[in-house]
Amino acid sequence: MLASPHQYILNFKVPSGTSRGVLTTKESWFIVIEHEGKKGIGECGLLRGLSADDRPDYAAKVKWACDNLYLGEEALWEALREFPSIQFGLETAFRSWSADDPFVLFPSAFTEGSATIPINGLVWMGSEAYMKEQIDAKIEAGFHCIKLKIGAIGFQKEWALLRSIREHFSPDEIEIRVDANGAFRPNDALEKLHRLSDLGIHSIEQPIATKQLVEMEALCRASPIPIALDEELIGIFTTDEKKRLLDAVAPQYIILKPSFIGGFRGTAEWIELAEERGIGWWVTSALESNVGLNAIAQWTFLQPITMPQGLGTGALYHNNFESPLEVRNGQLQYDCHKPWEPVFDKL
Repeated sequence: MLASPHQYILNFKVPSGTSRGVLTTKESWFIVIEHEGKKGIGECGLLRGLSADDRPDYAAKVKWACDNLYLGEEALWEALREFPSIQFGLETAFRSWSADDPFVLFPSAFTEGSATIPINGLVWMGSEAYMKEQIDAKIEAGFHCIKLKIGAIGFQKEWALLRSIREHFSPDEIEIRVDANGAFRPNDALEKLHRLSDLGIHSIEQPIATKQLVEMEALCRASPIPIALDEELIGIFTTDEKKRLLDAVAPQYIILKPSFIGGFRGTAEWIELAEERGIGWWVTSALESNVGLNAIAQWTFLQPITMPQGLGTGALYHNNFESPLEVRNGQLQYDCHKPWEPVFDKL
């Protein structure tokens, strides 16, 4: 069994604003496994500037993983604890190789095209006009859950945008989630959370920056709207560390990005620990190509999901891989009659 690493640069159709700047490209690495005439593929969903494994030796570590494939999936996963995106890439590559179809990793009603996954419509940071344009487009496209990234154009303008949605749609009609990416200051965060609660906001992700556990716990305890931890989970590698974080902060939700937290095995552990503590969760992609998004979606469908997931980023790139994944009426679906383009030839 042989494995080879492949770097691939994804190009955004429209520059996408986050609290960490505007993204125009996204680097991904793919691991291709070949054996007995079959191929498998996994995407290492690195996100520069955010992933815990954004390190100078990243490319060398991907190559090391490929060169040491003989160690087996279990030993490699343990050896790569500080490289969660490579864990995810290897995990999906092994699963892809062993499947009858390298792109149907978890056969289900979803991959058969008879069931869908509810997802949120993502509104990126930008000018007030651009964000309003995105909101209108998401509602027109049939989304019943909208997630807005906030923290770029000023809280008052963002609050006014949210209010404009509520003037036309009740919380029962449109669920609104917001993601502050740590943009609020601890000394005024609670005041902003109270103002957001007047608008019937479902939840807010990461209102203040990471590593402020005392302040975050106080917010989670006092906030009138549920708080979800996102970036706070990055770089937490051991079971004991995960328990300590959840026990110290007691959030209402956690956001699970398999590429950031050790693939499906790491994600499953977070879910188990969260449910033991009565903490809710949902799964989100992390700007992967359709290869990584496909794997995450198929795995997520098999979980006991009851709310919209964050899996709607497949149409962001000019040079993404054409796939059976489609978004219709706020649902992610898999058109089993539509073929994948020759992904292996494109790398």
